[in-house]
Formats: sequence, C-alpha cells, structure tokens
Amino acid sequence: MEESLSQETTAEARFVASRKPLAQVLNWARARRAKLICAALLGIMSAQMLAAVSHKSISTDEVVHIPAGYYHLVIGDFQFLNQHPPVSMMIGALPLLFMQPGEMSEAERQQVPRDDAFVFVVSQRFWTPNDSFYHRVACWTRIPMIAFTVLFGSVIFLFARRLFGERAAVIAVALFTLEPTVLAHGPLVHTDMTSAFGLLLLAYAVYVYVSAPSLQRALYLGSALGLAPLMKFSMVAIAPLAVLGIAVSLVFPSRLKLTRRAALAQAATIVVISLLVINAGYFFDHRSFTEADNKWVAASFPARASLFLWSAHWLRYIVPTDFLLGTYWQIWHSTVGHAGSIFGRQGRFGWWYYFPAAFALKTTIPFLLTSIAAIFWGFWRIVKQRDWTPIFVLVPLFLFTALAMTSTINIGVRLYLPAYPFLFIMSGALLEGLIRTRRLLGVVVVAIVIGWCAVEVIRTYPNYIPYMNELAYSHPHWWYLSDSNVEWGDSMPELASYLHARGETRVRAAMLGAWPLGRYGIDFVDALEPPGGQQPEPKYTAIGASFLNGSTVPTGPPGSGRETEEQRVNYFDEYRRRTPEAVIGNSIYVFRMR
Repeated sequence: MEESLSQETTAEARFVASRKPLAQVLNWARARRAKLICAALLGIMSAQMLAAVSHKSISTDEVVHIPAGYYHLVIGDFQFLNQHPPVSMMIGALPLLFMQPGEMSEAERQQVPRDDAFVFVVSQRFWTPNDSFYHRVACWTRIPMIAFTVLFGSVIFLFARRLFGERAAVIAVALFTLEPTVLAHGPLVHTDMTSAFGLLLLAYAVYVYVSAPSLQRALYLGSALGLAPLMKFSMVAIAPLAVLGIAVSLVFPSRLKLTRRAALAQAATIVVISLLVINAGYFFDHRSFTEADNKWVAASFPARASLFLWSAHWLRYIVPTDFLLGTYWQIWHSTVGHAGSIFGRQGRFGWWYYFPAAFALKTTIPFLLTSIAAIFWGFWRIVKQRDWTPIFVLVPLFLFTALAMTSTINIGVRLYLPAYPFLFIMSGALLEGLIRTRRLLGVVVVAIVIGWCAVEVIRTYPNYIPYMNELAYSHPHWWYLSDSNVEWGDSMPELASYLHARGETRVRAAMLGAWPLGRYGIDFVDALEPPGGQQPEPKYTAIGASFLNGSTVPTGPPGSGRETEEQRVNYFDEYRRRTPEAVIGNSIYVFRMR
C-alpha cells in the first residue's frame, strides 16, 4: 500500500514537473503580453508592406535617392544630392554594398559638370546594367526601410507606454500599423518617415530628460537633437526652440532641480553631442566651397548673397559644408515655392489650411475622428485634471503643425508625417481611457476603430500612396490634391500588365516616374510632345493624376501650348472631360485613342 502511494506521489510530481516549463512560458508571455502584441502587429505590418511593394515600382524620387545613398556610403560624396540629408538614403542603400551597381568611375564623374543635371546623369548610369539589377535593387532597398519603420513603431510603443501605460501603447501601435500613409511611405527610400521618427525621438528624449535630468540623459537628448536634422532639413527649424530651452535651463536651473554648474555641464553636453552627431552623419566632411557652390548661393539669394556666403564660409567649420548647402537649398525652395493644388485651385506658394485639409482627406475616417477627439481630451486633462502628461505630446504636435501651415511647399501629406506619431499616441491614450472608465463601451469603440481601419487597408491594398477616404466622394481624387498625394510613379508594373494584356508595347504617357516602364517591356512616347514622327501613334494614352490635375505639367517653350500658367495647368483639360478606359493603381488614367 505504501509502495502504491509512493508511486502515485512520484507520478504526480513528474506531472507537475512536466507542466512547470509550460507554466513558466505562459507566465513569461503574460508578463510581456503588450510587447508581444506590439511585435505581432509590427510583424504583420512588415509583411503587408513587403507584399504591397512587390506589386510596385520605385517611386519618382527614389530614382535619384537610391544612387545618392550608395555614393554617400561608398565614397562619402555628399555633393551628389545635398538638397536632402543623407541618413535615410544611406539606410536604404545598405544592401547595395553587396551588389555591383553600374557606377561611374571617379574620372568619369569628374567629367560631368556639377550642375543641376549632374545627379540625373550619374543616376542614369547607375540604373543601366540590366533589368534584373533594377528589380533586385527595387526589392532589396525596401528591406532596411521596412526594418526602420518597425523601429519607428517600437519607439511609439515605448513613448506611449511611458506616458499612458501598456494598453494605450498597444492601441497606438495598432493605429500606426493600419494607417495607409504610413504603409505607403514606410518602405520608400525617402526622408518623410525618417523625419517623423526624428521628431518623435527628440520629443521622447526631451520627456526623459525633463523627468529626471542627468548627464547621461543630456547625452541622449543631444544625440536626438543632432539626429533630427539629419533626417530632414525642415527639422533645423527646431534649433531656435532648442536654444530657448537650453537658455531657460541655465537661467532657471532650480526648475529642473539642478545646480547652476550641473545645468551648464548638461547644456554643454547637449550642444556638443548634437554637433558631433550632425558631423558624424556626413563622415566629418568639411570640404571647401567650390566655385559652383559660390555661384549657386549668389544666384539663389541675390539680395543677401554676401551675408549667406560669409556665414557659410565660417559655419562650415562647425557643421558639414553639404549640411549647410542643403539647409540653404530648403530656404531657397521655400522662397520660390512649388506648384501645387487643392480643391481645384492652383498655386505656387501654398495655403495655410493645406495640411489640415490633406490630413482630413488622406487618413482613415476612424483615425481622423479619434485624433480630433484625442486633442480635445488632452486639453481637458491639462485644464480640468491638472495632468500635464499630454503636454509632451500636444506641444510638439502643435508646434510642427504651425510650422507646416506656414510652409510654401504643399506637395503631399507625406510632409506632415512628423505629426502622425503624436496623434497615434494621443488616440491610444483616449481609447485606453474609454476602456478603463466605460469598459464595454470602450471595447466596442476600439473594436470599431481598429476594424474600420483594417477594412480600409484591405480595401486599398496595394495602392496606399493615392489613398483618400470617403470625404473625397464628389470629385475625382486629382481635383482635391496633387503631386505625391495622388501619384508618385509606383504603378508602372500594373500599367505594363494592362497594356501587355491588350497586345500593346507602346504608350503615349505623361506621368511622374514613367522612366521604369522600359524595365517592364513598354516603350513610352512623351505626351508633352506634339504627335508626329515616322512610327504610328500608340493606341493608348496614360495620364498620371497629377498631370491630369495640371500641377506637375512643366512650362513649355513657345509653340508648346504650355507657355502661360493657364495653358500649363489646363494642358490635359481634354482628358478631364473624357471617361478613361481604366484607372491603374488609382493614380494613372488610361485612355484609348480614337
């Protein structure tokens, strides 16, 4: 009997022991539930972006951004495309280090004049090896950008969790992974997603530092402050705010519970580290100004040429030369403006309401509604409950929005992406608070918001770039907005498939980024040129949404029909009144010619 009981006890002990690893795994997973859900959401998002870009070609700007990133990496040539900071381009170009691009030799590059055409001449040579090389590059440069987008989502999770808790962080990440504009630009080798990341990281670093100032946290803040303008030059606009913040900390160190000496040491750390990071982004390249650089500065700022040249020649000892020239280019770009349109109106210097209106049209309705509600809720918490936590989200959101609303460059909601992560975080906090106070109602609302966003993503797949919500219902999308809002040259494979299915290998076209059509077996005739020549005219004409809109139609020489602004904008007016045979990728209108 005793032996039987002993055996039963041993068997039970073995059973308990066998269940112990499973229990440990379950406890481990339960303790990290929010992180695991976040990882799963970001994993699904990555698969979604990979699947979407497999149907797409490279976008318009990537034609030069990808070669620029390669030349930045391998030879440290930041003159190649100094209108944009190099970090995002270098991230995308990392896989090219394991390929063999058709690069020009140093001697060949020296023979190409360093004028406005330089980047296009060298880029054309880069893409020439063969069709398979183009397709491999178009695929592999997406991988590090998608990985970067996952990192972006992780920082949203960390910041939201620190401010509002784990559940709010999970909801914020869910909204991030289901936003069409994020899915559209996350895989692209461009500065839009990186600039959004840079501003978010800086806001996070400010919060961490202000919460408990220390020399180590000052180092983190300095790194984030230096990284932000390396992501996009518009982030240079935060420099006056950074100077003001440092000045306040030195004048009122007791507000941060610091001695004056500690405040001075930490302020110096922030400044020095930020400058080191900026210089490191350019491999500490402080080349001298060339004659071409001097002529460009003088021509771009004729009224203040001496001031800009004098300041540039001194500032290049502090920050890299091409960082300065890139900043100057952005200033020049703002002064000359950029053709754009909204609600059927054309203009070159933008509209104060452009980005709020573009955001309202190009985000999902549930995220739009929760964003608006979250902003009011955040102010309510500050005013009524004396809870200052939302300040760290609302202040950068409104400062950036104010900056965007003064911008003269109104060419895409992508330029407003730095505001998105703060809206994700505030929306996550709002929905989490609703679950906490009205559990059943909160769960239902969250299910509706997430479910509706998911439906929009599925419905739009894979055409995320031209996405517009249900508010854009009474006119074609090209009437509401233009440029990268409605087309960006990524639908060449679908257009080629459509034409091949009808036995066509030629098309008359006016589109952003039409160049890669040749890689898909389609020759195109420029629709901006008058018909003629020995070959018969193609049976189909393809007009991109932004060309149909008129904003991206270039001014032409005498006799082109595009001499005046009115002629340029209405060059394709005939096609606006015709019904297209097909709309490819929600961005290219295909017409069968009579």
